[in-house]
Amino acid sequence: MTETAPQTAGALHGLKVIDLSRVLGGPLTGQVLGDHGADVIKVEPPTGDETRHWGPPFRDGTASYFDGVNRNKRAIALDLRQEEGREVLFRMLENADVVLENFKTGTMEKWGLGYDDVLSKRFPRLIHCRVNGFGADGPLGGLPGYDAILQAMGGLMSVNGTQDSGPTRVGLPVVDMVTGLNGVIGILLALHERSVSGQGQFIDATLFDSAISLLHPHAANYLMSGKTPVRTGNDHPNISPYSTYETGTRPIYLAVGNDRQFHRLCAVLGAQGIADNPRFASNGDRVENRDALKCALETAMAEKDGAELADALIRAGVPAGPVLDVAEALAHPHTAHRGMNVEIGDYQGVGAPVKPSRSAPSYRMRPPRFAQHTEEVLREFDFSTKEIETLTGSGVAPKARPDP
Repeated sequence: MTETAPQTAGALHGLKVIDLSRVLGGPLTGQVLGDHGADVIKVEPPTGDETRHWGPPFRDGTASYFDGVNRNKRAIALDLRQEEGREVLFRMLENADVVLENFKTGTMEKWGLGYDDVLSKRFPRLIHCRVNGFGADGPLGGLPGYDAILQAMGGLMSVNGTQDSGPTRVGLPVVDMVTGLNGVIGILLALHERSVSGQGQFIDATLFDSAISLLHPHAANYLMSGKTPVRTGNDHPNISPYSTYETGTRPIYLAVGNDRQFHRLCAVLGAQGIADNPRFASNGDRVENRDALKCALETAMAEKDGAELADALIRAGVPAGPVLDVAEALAHPHTAHRGMNVEIGDYQGVGAPVKPSRSAPSYRMRPPRFAQHTEEVLREFDFSTKEIETLTGSGVAPKARPDP
């Protein structure tokens, strides 16, 4: 039985998505589409999406990693290595709008499912979105891509960390996630274009392109100055004060972007002498003398409570915030106010960040168990009881596994 929560139709109601993807980038694309009303059918291999095992923690045998990017989907398992499995997929694609996959380049073509030769001809309105590492051609074409590898190759690690720490991976899979969001953008662009042309198209969302696109302002700085960016830790390379600063309790982050904000910061701190110091007169001066400025500001904040100070500053128009841990961020009252906490039964997740005013996202289904909806989906595509029994019995469409 599908578990539901209070819902609206969603901006993408009526859109049917066949999600063949696994791990993170592709599944995130599918979850975003599902959150906004699309009917997303997740097709897993007989072994399941490998992230079901990426734990602990686990609930009912499935890891939290899987749950984080697979809600609002129905689940079926198909062995696409077998012709019978591919025939099932063809029947599912007959009324689908989008097929989403992240197989190694050439896999779909090897199976007779290539877009140019097969899918575009058989299903001319179908939008095919591939999330992959480097694209199909070029010097690195066809090679597998992983978030951390692209953080390294894409220059992100080179500007993250300090001179002492060396190049440092961003502590979350930012390239995978941005690629997933770029997949959503590409699908929405293709849907709009299809409304004019009547034709689907192929979308190539690559980790490499996404990593390069994330380099602002470092790429812009380098292209103008010719100077290779260096690691500056929490400091912004172009602005000061724009970093973490110690207080009497917890550190806070200041993001002071202009002189007016800087003078207001000093006023709230009761430190007019800092504002009047000629070494800190302009942003350029403050960047040149950032170490001295940091020392002066931290001296002025040494007896203050970080959370209270950050709140007073931001309410005075100075961008500031306390450094919170994950538990504190999820428990923040504004997180709840913005609808960023999701609960469906014992499932808890992070909400959709985009909320159209007339077609809000909805959270209708918790992440599915492996092959949970196999029979339901096959019946929906007009498979008979005998056909379903043959497919499940042969392992082409494995049955759901019993809960542990």
